[in-house]
Amino acid sequence: MRPDFLNFHVDHMTLLVQPQMYNVAYAIFRLIFGVPKEELLYEKRKEWVKGQGEESMTFAVRIGSGVGNNPNLINTIFAIVQPTEPKDVGSHVRDILDSKRTAAHWQHVALRTSDLMAFHQHALQHGVNFITPILKDESEDLIQVFSGEWFPPGMQPSGLFFEFVQRNPTPDLLRKLEERNRESWFRDKTFLGLYSEKENEYRRGQVKPFLDPELFTAMNEFLGGKKVWEITDEDLKKCQAMMKQHAHCQTRK
Repeated sequence: MRPDFLNFHVDHMTLLVQPQMYNVAYAIFRLIFGVPKEELLYEKRKEWVKGQGEESMTFAVRIGSGVGNNPNLINTIFAIVQPTEPKDVGSHVRDILDSKRTAAHWQHVALRTSDLMAFHQHALQHGVNFITPILKDESEDLIQVFSGEWFPPGMQPSGLFFEFVQRNPTPDLLRKLEERNRESWFRDKTFLGLYSEKENEYRRGQVKPFLDPELFTAMNEFLGGKKVWEITDEDLKKCQAMMKQHAHCQTRK
């Protein structure tokens, strides 16, 4: 049986959209998905050029609330992000959307685990790259970490990565959720910090992958000649050995 920390739940998802879609997306969530104004969890703004006014960078909506033993931790939440930088200023969000010639792109899925420290150690031992350390927000009873992007060597970054979170439902957090404190699910610091980190990666042209190129290539060459239904448990054990050996070598550098 898999350990409990590998029993994930979707915490939230982030969708990138072109500016032409941003306001319409807001209306769609309010009118078609039935999101009342009190379920608008946040809306973050920034003034890029002094005197030209603020632009809305992102908003988050809760389109479903949970039921069961702990409904406050079972929600369906989307964060919507648009590129608001002036045309002469770089924007990784604009780069991702334009490079894919698309109007919308799922950027990341946040998966909630019961033990983030245990999962993080498990992932590192299997060669997974992260772009941040584990971040702790004591005021909101939350810890989180962000992975590298999913893309094979030689291809452009996909713009898709994972966030892993752990939320401990202390009495204080439950009280905030019951009071519908809209900052209890997302923090401005978290969004701006991640946005800045991804922007720096794209500007440097050094986007960290989920798996290092040499590890990805070794696994792909080993599995590449098989159909997915032909991959055996023994094959997976060999892949796991590759991952652990690669991770071990990296830690010794």
